[in-house]
Amino acid sequence: MKMGGESSSTYQRRWQGRWEELDGSNARIANYFDVIAGTSTGGLITAMLATPSLSNAKQPYYEAKDIVPFYLKHCRHIFPCRTGFFGWFFKILRIIKMIIGPKYNGKYLHKIINDLLGNMRLKETLTNVVIPTYDVKCVKPTIFSTFKARSNTLMDARLADVCIGTSAAPTVLPAHYFKTVDYHTGASRSFNIIDGGLVANNPTLVAMGEITKQIRLKSKEFPETKPLDYHRYLVISLGTGLPEQDIKFDAFHVAKWGIFGWLGRHHSMPLLHMFLNASSDMTDSHVADLFKAIECSDQLLRIQHHNIPITAVSADLSTEKNLQGLVRIGENLLHRPLSKDDCKINHIEPMPKDSRTLTYADMLTRFAKLLSDERKLRLQNIELDAGHSKP
Repeated sequence: MKMGGESSSTYQRRWQGRWEELDGSNARIANYFDVIAGTSTGGLITAMLATPSLSNAKQPYYEAKDIVPFYLKHCRHIFPCRTGFFGWFFKILRIIKMIIGPKYNGKYLHKIINDLLGNMRLKETLTNVVIPTYDVKCVKPTIFSTFKARSNTLMDARLADVCIGTSAAPTVLPAHYFKTVDYHTGASRSFNIIDGGLVANNPTLVAMGEITKQIRLKSKEFPETKPLDYHRYLVISLGTGLPEQDIKFDAFHVAKWGIFGWLGRHHSMPLLHMFLNASSDMTDSHVADLFKAIECSDQLLRIQHHNIPITAVSADLSTEKNLQGLVRIGENLLHRPLSKDDCKINHIEPMPKDSRTLTYADMLTRFAKLLSDERKLRLQNIELDAGHSKP
């Protein structure tokens, strides 16, 4: 699990606000997406947005506007960060601890996830979810999804176990073990999982792959759609931020690093960040090239801040200053004019100098309207089908 959920949740909060303006106060993110995917902290956000409320099974337990306060309240306990004179003492202790085990024991994180999700299972989510993990015993990825849970009891794990597992970043949090049981047949399956970022730090392609499988299996959720009909996809991908250019390292510095240099430098863990960011960047590139090749780039939106302070992309810096800084980064990015890099990633033609500058807030408004229109059309079709089926 890494920090950054605060900034990406800011975008989700903006979406929900747009949908409430368009469709009323009961509009929720889970109502508008066929699939929500997330890795690591994104896996937890995915579960929060898709888990049904105990008081109203048709509404999620958490609204988008509740997620930022959730992180602000709990992050400092998940990743306790002491400052002042004793701060250095505890920092040294943690470095020593990382030699023989994970930096944090994860007990608080496990407790709040279990309290939040309880015994809710994957097949019970309001919309389909996809959450990647990596199984260290099988030495291969394990992709948890609502699709698999509905067809295979042994893949219908507790959402809490899946979220704890996908958050277990190596060296930071402990791996997670759990078992599922099919009480009808007596069969069982064990899982030994760690952070899904090792598999897909950006799970966009994984989610698209799961949809493709369902289409191939003739799922009723995707009627009259062929496996490669990507022109019918509308994809929105949220990043947690990349460090500013002048902090990135060069070969002269990296050549001198040992294990401590790779695992702890400038409030970050370079080895983990480089690995995860490289995986995410490759996914960005593949998805963008795919949508450009089929001439539907306007159906893909990638939101990623490319130059934020190195402390803000730290996996575990949970000071009040840093947490509030992440929130401000997300809010500022929404209203910042799209740069040339932003336009290139999203294949948007740069706006003429004499026209109003395009922002991510504008893009979110456009996509919210598209999704609202699509939902209304589907609801109309359901009503028509119900009317035709009456005697």
